Amino acid sequence: MKRFAMTLGVLSMAFPMLAVAQTSTWVPDKAHSEVDFGILHMSLSKVHGRFGNIGGQIVWNDADITKSTVNVTIDVASVDTGVAPRDTDLKSAGMFDVAQFPTATFVSTSVAKTGKGLTVNGNLTLHGVTKPVVLQVEGPTGPLPGMGGKMHAGFSATTTISRTAFDLGTKYPAAVLGDDVQLIIDLDVVKQ
Repeated sequence: MKRFAMTLGVLSMAFPMLAVAQTSTWVPDKAHSEVDFGILHMSLSKVHGRFGNIGGQIVWNDADITKSTVNVTIDVASVDTGVAPRDTDLKSAGMFDVAQFPTATFVSTSVAKTGKGLTVNGNLTLHGVTKPVVLQVEGPTGPLPGMGGKMHAGFSATTTISRTAFDLGTKYPAAVLGDDVQLIIDLDVVKQ
């Protein structure tokens, strides 16, 4: 009986450690992560750009995916469309106003498994405005060992947001600058 009680005592101490081991923290690899966007220009064609300085973390729960969380920060000043004068205009007070709002953030409110991927609901704060957003996520892919021996995993997410809902470029009518902005978020995340 004493042996059984000791075994139960050891197991009860081990289970909290196992629960901790089921949760891991991952951070974006800045050299391999970005947010791309596309928006209709002059009702003719799409203009594309990217934000390349992504931070934050994903807390992944292997035992219960719904307990996972995402908290990502985007350096808005890293906007790059390949045209320097347009990038300068995007950073100005009439658009992103990076002097006042240098970062955008996404904080998840729920994570759910859907088919081969995930649906991540959360709040996007951009240009000082916070709105709910739903990300359709492919992944995770991996994990695979990367440079330095740390494990890497990949996620690719898509969503569409309203430019005017975030008070961006409100001086431009939809015929000049479309309201729908398609976002593609590609993250290479590193296990910490």
